Amino acid sequence: MTYTDETKTKLAIFTRDPTFYARFFRMMVFLALQNLIVFSVNLADNVMLGSYSENALAGAALVNQIFFLLQMITGGCGEGMVLLSSQYWGRREIEPVKRIMGIALRISMSGALLLTVIAMVFPRQCLMIMTKEPEVIAEGIEYMRVLALSFLIFAVSNMLFNVLRVVENVRLGTFVSLCTLVINISLNYCLIFGNFGFPRLGSRGAAVATVAARVAELIIVLSYVLFKEKVLKLRFRDILPFDRQLFGDFLRVSTPAMVTSGIWGLAMIIQSAILGHLGVSATAASSVATTVFQVLTVIIYGSSSSSSVIIGQAVGIGNRDVIKQYARTLQVIFICFGILTGIALFASREFVLTLYPNLSDETRELALKFMTVLSVTVVGTGYQVCVLGGIVKAGGSPKIQMINDMVSMWCIVLPIAILAAFVWKLPPVVVFFILKCDQIFKCGVAAIVCNRYRWIKNWVRDPVTGKLVDPSKTKA
Repeated sequence: MTYTDETKTKLAIFTRDPTFYARFFRMMVFLALQNLIVFSVNLADNVMLGSYSENALAGAALVNQIFFLLQMITGGCGEGMVLLSSQYWGRREIEPVKRIMGIALRISMSGALLLTVIAMVFPRQCLMIMTKEPEVIAEGIEYMRVLALSFLIFAVSNMLFNVLRVVENVRLGTFVSLCTLVINISLNYCLIFGNFGFPRLGSRGAAVATVAARVAELIIVLSYVLFKEKVLKLRFRDILPFDRQLFGDFLRVSTPAMVTSGIWGLAMIIQSAILGHLGVSATAASSVATTVFQVLTVIIYGSSSSSSVIIGQAVGIGNRDVIKQYARTLQVIFICFGILTGIALFASREFVLTLYPNLSDETRELALKFMTVLSVTVVGTGYQVCVLGGIVKAGGSPKIQMINDMVSMWCIVLPIAILAAFVWKLPPVVVFFILKCDQIFKCGVAAIVCNRYRWIKNWVRDPVTGKLVDPSKTKA
């Protein structure tokens, strides 16, 4: 029996389209490299501050949780932009992409400005929420007051990188991140320890190095977007017009993504506060384990970002059979990447600790146990984050991840962890496992939701009528 290409498409379980694999892995590799370089900056800060002082390491780790909240807010805004813009880009409509970028830029800058004011005016109060150690708070204040100067810069750069990702331009981010890494490490070496005649600034030196690297990052990406990029041809005047209808669509699509990211960032601060009240060793060990975790999970988060672009474009075009094939194929890839990451994290534990010669024995033992926990839970991270944050969210249903995260984190994980730490007085490693166990049980929700395909929703509007386009009437 001979089938048409359309029939074959409907019958195939996984996609056989070579362009899908080429696009996915090309974007994934570049995004993973970009994330690897970004997290290597954090690792460099972590290692150098750990060599300088354990209190400096712990203080910077707590401040970075506040910066992580900014990353989550701007990241949620960027994800909303990518979600909505990718569907337009799937139909090769450029002007809506520019206007959506302008909306996202305004919102992310507002959030960054608010956090900057809070960090500059109330640094001690922010840190006292997460720890009661006066030495750690003192180091953290030194670090925070300087680092806060980079918040607004980061928000602008992040939106520019996201809009380039929409049109599948991912190489620039890797190049810029590499420049940032070189600048940050070089200045860290000079300013933390006072080498080459520079002042010995400790924590404040690490923050100065980060701010300088962020400034360089913004200069490079802004110059590229304004003078070299040829697809969007973005100009300042393109992001100034306010489109009420697109703004409404953006809020409906991006608000769940921003809420998800915001509550996740806030939850990370509370997690740090729980561990921070268990002692300096628990805070420092968590910083070591989490930083290494971030470096080794770059493929997972690169896969999530790459899949969001591909799924968003496919939804904009409108062939449901192709979307289902993409979703099934991606789920297998995600599981494989999660397992490989877990193996790598477990195998590298002992080596990682050799990078921190000045840690106390208690901190080293806790860090080893924390990394063992993460090597197990990362398998769940590799699946559920990519499915809910990549496929389902980009398919037009960001509320699902928001509800799942709110219930799992705020109704289950955090209450039990607080009881475990302060009522039942369980060991720090048990508390740490409780804080991370949601990565496993959220996989069940992700699998059920993804394979029902009710998340496929179109957000593209006809440029003439302003009505939502019916993708079923669009040829794939």
